Amino acid sequence: MFTLNCKGRLLVIDKPVVMGIINATPDSFYGGSRFSGEDQILHQAEEMLKQGATILDIGGQSTRPGAEKIGVDEELKRVVKPIEKIAKNFPEAFISIDTYYSKVAAEAVAVGANFVNDISAGSMDENLISTVAKLEVPYVLMHMQGTPQLMQQQPQYQNVTSEVLDFLIAKKQALHLAGITDIIVDPGFGFGKTIAHNFELLKNLSVFSMLKAPILLGISRKSSIYKILGTTADDALNGTTVLNTIGLLNGASILRVHDVKEAVEAITLFKAYQQV
Repeated sequence: MFTLNCKGRLLVIDKPVVMGIINATPDSFYGGSRFSGEDQILHQAEEMLKQGATILDIGGQSTRPGAEKIGVDEELKRVVKPIEKIAKNFPEAFISIDTYYSKVAAEAVAVGANFVNDISAGSMDENLISTVAKLEVPYVLMHMQGTPQLMQQQPQYQNVTSEVLDFLIAKKQALHLAGITDIIVDPGFGFGKTIAHNFELLKNLSVFSMLKAPILLGISRKSSIYKILGTTADDALNGTTVLNTIGLLNGASILRVHDVKEAVEAITLFKAYQQV
């Protein structure tokens, strides 16, 4: 069991939970996750919460391979008002801001976000880590080799599991020293990894339990699924459920997904399996 302190509000993870992805961006890799306008985003938040999501992850910038980087001001325009509306209308929801900009993190938390999900481990904004420490909110620590623009150009590892683990161990210690106490770890599926690397990490996911932190599995509809199946992201829901189930068996605490209902069902069946 893990307990995360979200500015005095506790998120207790005593069983796996679902994080629903809401992208306030026109260029995310999966079209079904793109939403624009406060009303559309609010409606999607309501649907995901009805389906059983515990966390809503709001992002204003695509981090798919080769994505064009946008500036702070544009990202703020995309996420601050929707987060404020979600927090006001659904106070029971836990909201994550998916950003690597310190200013976006601060303004999102000011209007209702509960924690920060950063793909860069603090490497893309030198003020991000100190800002999160001051905000006193949980932090998602993810591994990424390279940047979104270049990360899928021949990623290489001697041993992907041990290298990602070593990175997370060192960064987690640095975060503690910086004043961040509540940390979620994410091996970073698809972020500077080949298909083989991703499957090796999934197979060895239980190793990351030694970090004594919730493990976030973010593999929903990614190319490691649809390229093997010979389909597209639009047709990768069944494959996503299969890999999420493997992740649950190997210790995943949070499933970050585009499709909440199916992920919740996978967790329900996994819990029934555990109880036999």
